[in-house]
Amino acid sequence: MSEITTTKPAKIVVQSLINAGVKMVFGIPGAKIDALFNELLDHPEIRLIVCRHEQNAAFIAAAIGRLTGVPGVCVATSGPGGTNLVTALATANTEGDPVVALVGSVPRSMSAARTHQSMHLMEVIAPIAKKTQAIDHQDQVADIILDAFRTAGTFPQGVSAIALPLDIMSAYSTRFQAFPNKAFKPPVYGSAPPDLIANLVVLIESAKLPVLLLGMRASDPATVSSIHILLKKHPIPVLETFQAAGCISRDLEHLYFGRLGLFRNQPGDRLLAKSDLVITVGYDPTEYDPASWNVNGSMNIVHLDVKSSDYTYYYQPELELVGRIGSTLDSLTAQLKAKTKTASHDICSAISTEFHAWKKTTYVTPTANSVLVHPLHLISTLQSLVLDTTVVCCDVGTVYIYMSRYFFSYLPRHFLVSNGQQTLGVALPWAIAASLIQSPSDPTKREKVISMSGDGGFMFTSQELSTAVQQECDITHFIWNDGTFNMVAFQEEAKYGRTAGIELGGVDFVKFAEAFGAKGFRVEKAEDLERVMKEALAYRGVSIVDIPIDYSHVSELMGNIIGKDFN
Repeated sequence: MSEITTTKPAKIVVQSLINAGVKMVFGIPGAKIDALFNELLDHPEIRLIVCRHEQNAAFIAAAIGRLTGVPGVCVATSGPGGTNLVTALATANTEGDPVVALVGSVPRSMSAARTHQSMHLMEVIAPIAKKTQAIDHQDQVADIILDAFRTAGTFPQGVSAIALPLDIMSAYSTRFQAFPNKAFKPPVYGSAPPDLIANLVVLIESAKLPVLLLGMRASDPATVSSIHILLKKHPIPVLETFQAAGCISRDLEHLYFGRLGLFRNQPGDRLLAKSDLVITVGYDPTEYDPASWNVNGSMNIVHLDVKSSDYTYYYQPELELVGRIGSTLDSLTAQLKAKTKTASHDICSAISTEFHAWKKTTYVTPTANSVLVHPLHLISTLQSLVLDTTVVCCDVGTVYIYMSRYFFSYLPRHFLVSNGQQTLGVALPWAIAASLIQSPSDPTKREKVISMSGDGGFMFTSQELSTAVQQECDITHFIWNDGTFNMVAFQEEAKYGRTAGIELGGVDFVKFAEAFGAKGFRVEKAEDLERVMKEALAYRGVSIVDIPIDYSHVSELMGNIIGKDFN
């Protein structure tokens, strides 16, 4: 009789990661998770990247998931190590980023005791994840790790978290082995039912002004390809949510009427209001609440997604086409008649003129002898310097409203924002992920990644500069510096006529960058902006650019939103 081979559970975990295609894991060690860290030493197939905060490790893992479609992996120890993950995991789960979180826990015999770092972390994480599980027996390890990857990777994608008790990881063995590579690929959906697609064809071809509203679940490259094929055969005006940036390519730019989110005061909102058929594709209400854009609840809506709609007074679709988005769009394209131009040309032309009008304002050029840089001057300069293939990661704050409205992106998932939880601090960790995935082991093959934030948001995760420098990332980070929490400030001003709790300042960001081994740049006056930006972008490595920003016109971002009538 042959002898049964047994394996330590920590090894099963690592072998599962390898079989799932994981190349990097991000985290911080601790006594309750050290068995996993110890096992990773023997597996150079996976790079262990130690971060400076667990939240940032989860941010980086989430960006890996968003950029690749394959779950990113973060690791934390018990107690506060696990709770530090929560903000980033909530952001990832809300915004559809696949993540597997591996969290250490105390030995099972101590889990009910009041002891060092004892905490029911899965109960803490459960409300903000797709699924949480605790491993209760060594023979469960392979099954639960597999299930976590399949759950996180199945659409709509999100977060799976697993508790790894110290005693199971270090004191036991199991006769079970990790599942093979093929098991980690989640099932693929088919298209929506043919009869519903046929109904949509009739609605589109009879509509006077159909509009596509693309959401975050439409932004994976395969789906974007299907969108392009549809629009080339049957042109339809297109709007994007902030997280659907890059769904429209340069050759289809004439069909693009901007991004929508937060405040109902954009030319695209006017287009929506005039449309007699709004087709939402991969749209999630967290991106732009239906009550904000369908204010009377009367729009004719078709919902096309991998999941059923969140049906409310303000979102009542006439049709719901649930299935794989790309497959449904391909079937729709096959049935639609070919045409050469959009309907309601006069309306679209007027709205297009309004949408592009900012490019002709004085805001895009520097004022003589001005120290401060207007946001539209910064964006237009950046647009002229950046490649279409460059990934741009934008933090939350006034910076993200300006960038989401006015910065053009022509490739999917090349302009990243947090628009579900609107989480401060995401930009730099996301940029680290975007840099690392270009070439995990050879920094010389990495191309420039751009990130940006306000001075307030930057300080939320700025310690990760150390990781970026040590990992030899090539990142230029632009700080829009006004010394305040400006997005809070201008909304307080609109509500109360004054501001409270928004003053910041006190940081020399050039010296701060140099303290981490990065390169610091500062724009001293507006007319120097392009020169300094070019120098920073030419610098190989991690650099910070401190830009004194002019937010004197920021009230225009909220202009005319109360009772706005677009009809």
